[in-house]
Amino acid sequence: MFKSLKLYSGLIVNSDQLSAQLVDFGYKRQESVSSEGDFARRGGIIDIFPFSFELPIRIDLENDLIISIKTFNPLTGEPLWAHQMVIILPIKKASSLKTTPITEEFPLNNFIDLNAGDYVVHNQYGIGRFLGIEKIKFKNKLQDHLVIEYDRQEKLYVPTESMHLVQKYIAFQTRRPKLYRLGSKEWLRVKERSRKGIQKLAWELLTLQAIRLGSKGFVYSKDGEWQSKFEETFAYEETADQVETTLEVKKDMESGKLMDRLLCGDVGYGKTEVAMRAAFKTVMDGKQVAYLVPTTILAQQHYENFSLRLKEFPFNIQLLCRFRTLGEQKKIVMDLKGGAVDIVIGTHRILSDDVSFKDLGLVIIDEEQRFGVKNKEKLKKLRLSTNVLTLTATPIPRTLYMSLMGARDLSVINTPPENRLPIKTVVVEYDQDLIVQAILKEVQRKGQVFFLHNRIQDLGKVKERLAKILPLSIRLAIGHGQMHPAKLEAVMTDFIKGNIDCFISTMIIESGIDIPNANTIIVNNAHCFGLSDMHQLRGRVGRFTRTAFAYFLVPKSEVLEKDARKRLEAIAEYTQLGSGFNIAMEDLEIRGAGNLLGIEQHGFIAAVGFDLYCRLLREAVANFSKTGVLHA
Repeated sequence: MFKSLKLYSGLIVNSDQLSAQLVDFGYKRQESVSSEGDFARRGGIIDIFPFSFELPIRIDLENDLIISIKTFNPLTGEPLWAHQMVIILPIKKASSLKTTPITEEFPLNNFIDLNAGDYVVHNQYGIGRFLGIEKIKFKNKLQDHLVIEYDRQEKLYVPTESMHLVQKYIAFQTRRPKLYRLGSKEWLRVKERSRKGIQKLAWELLTLQAIRLGSKGFVYSKDGEWQSKFEETFAYEETADQVETTLEVKKDMESGKLMDRLLCGDVGYGKTEVAMRAAFKTVMDGKQVAYLVPTTILAQQHYENFSLRLKEFPFNIQLLCRFRTLGEQKKIVMDLKGGAVDIVIGTHRILSDDVSFKDLGLVIIDEEQRFGVKNKEKLKKLRLSTNVLTLTATPIPRTLYMSLMGARDLSVINTPPENRLPIKTVVVEYDQDLIVQAILKEVQRKGQVFFLHNRIQDLGKVKERLAKILPLSIRLAIGHGQMHPAKLEAVMTDFIKGNIDCFISTMIIESGIDIPNANTIIVNNAHCFGLSDMHQLRGRVGRFTRTAFAYFLVPKSEVLEKDARKRLEAIAEYTQLGSGFNIAMEDLEIRGAGNLLGIEQHGFIAAVGFDLYCRLLREAVANFSKTGVLHA
């Protein structure tokens, strides 16, 4: 697993064995190579179009000895440049059946895939095992049917037009679920028992929602000329989802109710622009905005972006984090209290006891799961008195859950920005030659590289190691959270300006750093990272129109523990644009949800699966609302 194939001039290879290894890596033998994953053999010539390469390579053999390796033009066959060595990586295997989209009726089916062997829930027959798809004759026609195996190897054949009745079984536990017998009434009893227990939670959720809806908020003015002028300064074409989400946020603000909206969108999908427009609308009516982010680097970047976008408008924007001296921080805190600061962008420093506002109108929270318990308690109190907009790429279980249930409003940006390409993702054993190949390939196309190693004490050694194996022309620099603020700021500025080719850092780059020219990221010791962390890190690249690459390196020949392997397999599988939801759910499956909603509710999730649980809860909420049992 996670192997690579190293080929270099002077190496003796057996052509048949090489072909067999390429097939094992997921490559297909063709007459000629035209796209990634193709290879072709003609006598002593082997052409390969390697994964993560932009052009194919030609290997010239003489009596099984590699005498040359050259990149060539597949249209003309013309050799372009020679290589001393190339590293061939496996092709990501295509898998899974995507369920047919039908978070309004079905909470999960937009981001859950079915694979043969998965446990599934059929609404009427209960939990079984999905075996795949078979063509069955029905009314003299062959039709596709989902095949589900139940207890005692009984099989249910579900026509594809009824596949909306089937969902993947997710219960966030490691135990195998019980399979039901077809035709038995036990499943109906279990479902009914769960339905009654779920009604209790529905009542609690509606009570919370009623309290929030009953609180009076500020009624914001309709958009004016300045709002339009500000939004025209956006450098890109808005996606349809961005427009829709912005309208939803503005509608909340103009309604007079307290807003508590979760905005989900994959990394780089434009959540920040929606937040900026809400912030501008807030300050236009004389209210203040607090923009809370998890890292000082991200705070600095947002501050610079806000300052640039608002330079034509008479608003005071300040940065409150450790990049500011104690004296500067004290002045900003005073000005916030007096109302002289309109927008403050910063880390958890904003939530300190000495910080207060003259008239706070909006709190924007970027990746709430990055903040500690104490900070979350403060945010909970803020929700009772001011508008809150939470941005996330990989929603934490409870946040996602509460939004699915209607306890929080949910907006989703599913549309990628124009010209955005999926990030080529590689999980492979650590190899110095591969690192050199990846870095040089990016620098040769005038791009930049993130190299992430999450141990501060080792960063210096990593830089020395890279300096030894890379050409002297490659400019290296280090960044981490314990550096002096002024030094870290200077290094980041250099990287943004393109004065550094490879930035060697810790996890400080994880959230929101947007450097369009950096389109390769190499993550060392990837097995130590959580799945959502890896997804966030991968999102640091791919902000440009050229193909981006993410390399997740694992120690050579080390036996990885089961969950680490699952995480790495998932990050390699979910590479398509907009896979943040898939990642969030997969993360839950791998590590379990813990006690999300109390032991009793957790039992109901295990009994009927998370998707059906969500549907039953939605049904209970809707019934209480319809009957008028509870009013805001």
